[in-house]
Amino acid sequence: MKLLLASVALAIAAATPSQAQVELKTYANRDGYIDVQTLTCAQLANTYQEDADHLTAWYSGWYNGLAKKHMMNVERAKDLEHQIIEYCQANKDKKIIQAIDVVFKEHRAQKGIKTKKSEK
Repeated sequence: MKLLLASVALAIAAATPSQAQVELKTYANRDGYIDVQTLTCAQLANTYQEDADHLTAWYSGWYNGLAKKHMMNVERAKDLEHQIIEYCQANKDKKIIQAIDVVFKEHRAQKGIKTKKSEK
């Protein structure tokens, strides 16, 4: 019983954020803009889930726009978002764009997807 209680307490402590969650707008400059290329994983991890979802959806649109893609696979997008958030929780010192790069490269490697850049 003591082991079970200790396990439950440890799980609750691990799931409880050590810092208070902040709104995404906290990271905006005085004009209200966020430099999405400098945001860190720690900042993503410290935002509310709704803001993290909004931000990762924005990044998805940005990357798909750069690739001239206009289709979305909802389940894949949700899964990749989850992987990015998990990566960021484990690597808070990294920038979000670095996390996206790592997760996307791993996804493409697992699926055997070649890009023009990887074919060179």
